[in-house]
Amino acid sequence: MQLEFRSALDAPELLAEPVTRAIADLPADRAARIRVAPIDGGLADTAEFCAAYGVGLEASANCIVVAGRRGDAVRYAACVVLATTRADVNGVVRRLLDARRASFAPMDEATALTRMEYGGITPLGVPAEWRVLVDARVREVPEAIIGAGIRAAKIALPGELLCSLPGVEVIEGLAAEV
Repeated sequence: MQLEFRSALDAPELLAEPVTRAIADLPADRAARIRVAPIDGGLADTAEFCAAYGVGLEASANCIVVAGRRGDAVRYAACVVLATTRADVNGVVRRLLDARRASFAPMDEATALTRMEYGGITPLGVPAEWRVLVDARVREVPEAIIGAGIRAAKIALPGELLCSLPGVEVIEGLAAEV
């Protein structure tokens, strides 16, 4: 199967509403570098997507929602790591969130809070109060493929652009090789 990318600005139907807003709020020259392609929503999960569309795992970025808890307080973060790595949720992420415990947010919680579909969650458009933590390896990817907020599409953008989005914190060692 072939990916047919076009400007994300021209394809809001392929983006979750918060993602459309986040892209529209970017400076025009940066927003113009973000592209989106429709995919089979049944193939949105990383391994199946990469196999079906011929995308290398090293170009695919995953966005996971982590909930860090300290007492009754819960802090959320969107963590972006390459598909060839695994986020250090119980070490680096937990410390960054100043939490006693950190774990993947439950699917229904992550989708309700982001207003995005599970398997399509992306750092573009997550709630403004969340931290967006991106592993430093992502910066080196010429074109990172990530969710579009819906399962039936993927976004492509240079890794350096993803790392320079508003609110993004680039973290060395956020993830480890799998």
